[in-house]
Amino acid sequence: MILKELQLTNFKNISEARLEMSAKLNCFVGNNGMGKSNILDAIYYLSFCKSFTGVTDAMLIRRGECFALVKGSYLRRGVDEELSVGLGGRRKSFRRGGKDYKRLSAHIGTFPAVLVSPADMSLASGPSEERRRFLDIVISQGDARYLDALIKYGRSLEQRNRMLRDNVNDATLFEAVEQSMSATAAYIVESRRRHVDRLSAIHHRYYRAIAGDSSEDTELIYRTTLDDDPQGSLKNMLDRMRDRDRMLRFTTVGPHRDDLEMTLDTMPLRRTASQGQIKTYTIALRLAQYELLASQTETSPLILLDDIFDKLDARRVENIINLVAGETFGQIFITDTNRKHLDEILARIATSSPSRLWTVADGCPTEAK
Repeated sequence: MILKELQLTNFKNISEARLEMSAKLNCFVGNNGMGKSNILDAIYYLSFCKSFTGVTDAMLIRRGECFALVKGSYLRRGVDEELSVGLGGRRKSFRRGGKDYKRLSAHIGTFPAVLVSPADMSLASGPSEERRRFLDIVISQGDARYLDALIKYGRSLEQRNRMLRDNVNDATLFEAVEQSMSATAAYIVESRRRHVDRLSAIHHRYYRAIAGDSSEDTELIYRTTLDDDPQGSLKNMLDRMRDRDRMLRFTTVGPHRDDLEMTLDTMPLRRTASQGQIKTYTIALRLAQYELLASQTETSPLILLDDIFDKLDARRVENIINLVAGETFGQIFITDTNRKHLDEILARIATSSPSRLWTVADGCPTEAK
């Protein structure tokens, strides 16, 4: 899959831009706060129907303006396709080929992408919610049934928590809601187990490739509260925990409480690793996500590398450059404040593949000659 052209109007600090992309490598260089990451965010939005910064759609509209537009022209499986997003008013318009989606969830995974950013450090140091979100993104882009189960589970969970807060005592109603939660939880947990097993093996290979001659061992382990039940039944656990949950006023067991444990030489990553090791670990995790997603979707996802070289020594930077320059990865979008890193990547790729470089200042990208 290739993003051929990106058009932006009033998106964040970018008033107007039209970028014709290289089929392989696209680089954006500039100081912090100039808007280079906003270009990647627009590409991300076209894949995920939301910003990677987590802000509301209203915050994506340029200050002083009442609307924003994002349009992408793609070559996907040999067919030209167009996506467009209109922000402003009461609701957003998200269209594929000029037609609105009935459900935005149907779009997820159709135009797959992987983002690597400094925020990935929170996968190691942040709360379990960050790691569950990572797993959900990894799996849902390649498995529509998983995303559907996740949405249904979330609705049932919200209903049960509301019943707990409102002191509902209708046992029949609780059983019906908990049965629905258990049915979807079974698929969620099974899918997470399967994907973590595959992801762990791929991740180990990428960590070694980035770290060089490192003998460090990595492992990803899925921890689920369902392991606390002999039958692995969420319904049994919810029934047992109902009185306690009523006191606490929220649901304490289920896939929404699970975690992804990350280890380095059998030790928890967050407690023993240096910042450089954590950065290497999380970048390897995203590259492993890319490989897994490519095999699931049978297409080449876009890879967005946003200021990823900070806190890495020269050897690891060089190893990452060699990796992304290889045939495994398709179309690449890179931002950096350091022109040297981008020039090194261009020197490795430009001889065999097309590439483009833009400088970005005050929301205005200008192609470098």
